[in-house]
Amino acid sequence: MIDAHHHIWLQKDLPWLLGPEQPRIFGPYAAIKRDYTMAEYLSDIEATGIKKSVYVQANWAPNWAADEAAWVQSVADETGWPHAIVGYADFTVDDVRPQLDKLKAQPLMRGIRQQLHWHENPLYCFAPNPNLPSDKTVQRNIARLAEFDWSFDLQVFASQMDAAADLAEACPDVTFILQHAGMLEDTSKQGRAQWETGMKRLAQCDNVVSKLSAFGTFIHKNDPDFIRDMVETTVGIFGAKRCLYGSNFPIEKLWTSYPELFDAFQQAASGLPKTQQKAIFNDTAARVYRI
Repeated sequence: MIDAHHHIWLQKDLPWLLGPEQPRIFGPYAAIKRDYTMAEYLSDIEATGIKKSVYVQANWAPNWAADEAAWVQSVADETGWPHAIVGYADFTVDDVRPQLDKLKAQPLMRGIRQQLHWHENPLYCFAPNPNLPSDKTVQRNIARLAEFDWSFDLQVFASQMDAAADLAEACPDVTFILQHAGMLEDTSKQGRAQWETGMKRLAQCDNVVSKLSAFGTFIHKNDPDFIRDMVETTVGIFGAKRCLYGSNFPIEKLWTSYPELFDAFQQAASGLPKTQQKAIFNDTAARVYRI
């Protein structure tokens, strides 16, 4: 089984965890304002059956993107974990390829995440404006990931999903991995309807898959019923072969343990055929991250 989304970090290298001006989408985080090492992660997943993992960039300073990837590669060389790296690059520049050329020095590089999510709530907002998925320079640069055989970890809110689908269609040779199943933050009837409409629009793009992860982000707890609802709805829209599990650890460690979180996801998928469960917890991640 594969954990397709976790972070390890050194506190001194992460100003986003330290600066009060930065978004804190997951609420108070004093408990994780410290080093989170591979040794602790391996202790967290002990006895869960997780055999491989994917590191997703943890917002080091943008000019340190190559250093972040190199450091994670060094951890992998030393410990055997993680098994793939999703790094950072800035796709708003005229030509992203010099950044990608630096990152490709790391053998475990498999993809890039630049967080495009924008929200009127400043605590939820990461992008400078909501329109980056529609930006022609961004689209042109993301399309260049195909030259490296890398994926793009797509992070948007429901209001941006139409534009995100256009982005995916503009880059047909790139696999897009929708972060956190579209980050449902408004669970009202209207908010839920907008999210489902956007998810169905994204699912029309064959090159988009959905990550089942971070469902505690906005409710700040491990809620098995909510996780079941999110898993069943997302799998119903995308199909199990286009869904993959991710822990978002250590963020979710703020309110739960890894075994409790993983059990909630497994229980949420327990009614599906074994082949579909295997797709969610292993096969899709193995395919899109090539591990």
